[in-house]
Amino acid sequence: MGAGGVIGVAQADETSILAKSIGAALAVGLAGLGAGFAVGMAGAAVASGIVEKREATGTLLLIVVLGEGIAIYGLLIALLLILIV
Repeated sequence: MGAGGVIGVAQADETSILAKSIGAALAVGLAGLGAGFAVGMAGAAVASGIVEKREATGTLLLIVVLGEGIAIYGLLIALLLILIV
């Protein structure tokens, strides 16, 4: 830190890159964790649903696919943080 609490331009640039990287990592990591939990819970329910009603397989598998959308949104947020912001 310089005099009076002012930081240099190079240090500010490094700090912003670090903040973007941490934000992107958190976005992907937490979204992946949430998606994994969602797919795990939905997968167990879908497996028992398919056993009970075989003709609803496509509809039930769609529920599992929707859980993966969470991870895709996390990836998109991370890409926006790194490339745009």
